[in-house]
Amino acid sequence: DVQLQASGGGPVQAGGSLRLSCAASGLPFDDYAIGWFRQTPGKEREGVSCINSNDGRTYYSDSVRGRFTISRGNAKNTVYLLMNNLEPADTGVYYCAAQVGVAVMPLLEASYDYWGQGTQVTVSS
Repeated sequence: DVQLQASGGGPVQAGGSLRLSCAASGLPFDDYAIGWFRQTPGKEREGVSCINSNDGRTYYSDSVRGRFTISRGNAKNTVYLLMNNLEPADTGVYYCAAQVGVAVMPLLEASYDYWGQGTQVTVSS
């Protein structure tokens, strides 16, 4: 079974940093893209960032570009999201997801085949 385990969330003050981790296992293919999404109550899930496993190409939403950095870990199938200069608007449940092959529509929820549970990020002012 495919499993995606997101971790690293927590409370943080505005201006602070957090690093989220996504550990993927059971992926039945060699090439895939891992994306990060976030959701707050009453809002649709928003694509934040994505990275291809093969070429390392990255994608960011306008709201996080320049503050967040997505990267691949040394361990296979591990992806990190370093979030700097956090703002209260970044508060939400963060999910990681996987899609087969290189990213297609990388910030679109419907592009992804597998989802993990979320990790809560709370940024206080």
